[in-house]
Amino acid sequence: MVRTLILMRHGKSAYPDGVGDHERPLAPRGQREAGLAGQWLRETQPPIDAVRCSTATRTRQTLAATAISAPVVYESSIYEASPSALIELVQLSDDDVSTLLVVGHAPGMPWTAWELAGNRDSAQAVELSRKFPTSALAVLEFDRPWADIDPGTGELVRFHIPR
Repeated sequence: MVRTLILMRHGKSAYPDGVGDHERPLAPRGQREAGLAGQWLRETQPPIDAVRCSTATRTRQTLAATAISAPVVYESSIYEASPSALIELVQLSDDDVSTLLVVGHAPGMPWTAWELAGNRDSAQAVELSRKFPTSALAVLEFDRPWADIDPGTGELVRFHIPR
């Protein structure tokens, strides 16, 4: 069974005075682009079976704006996570999950996509390496169980920036 991992960076956030980083909300542009990302996911990707989302306000609002209705687990560990920590989180996914969406932050999302991609010379990987803006989505496919994914074992099949 092919496993699909979708790594999404949160939407553009606002910077209200007196609000800590973890609690920053989405800006109007972030709401709009996250909605466009959700539309793109529904129109072009396999149905999402499970979601892992950072506990930060802007990631929760991003997920809500996508209107993805798969079961969600909010993970505080995604906030400021390293690629190795994010890969370990993905490796713990249930075997019955074929498509997993992870909503998080930079630099974790782009670095993890880069680490997992075995096709780093592809056009998608080159584009991803230049910039991974807010609401961007990296779609990777794996030919193995989640527990067996490691750096370089996936294929970056799409990189999408909803605008």
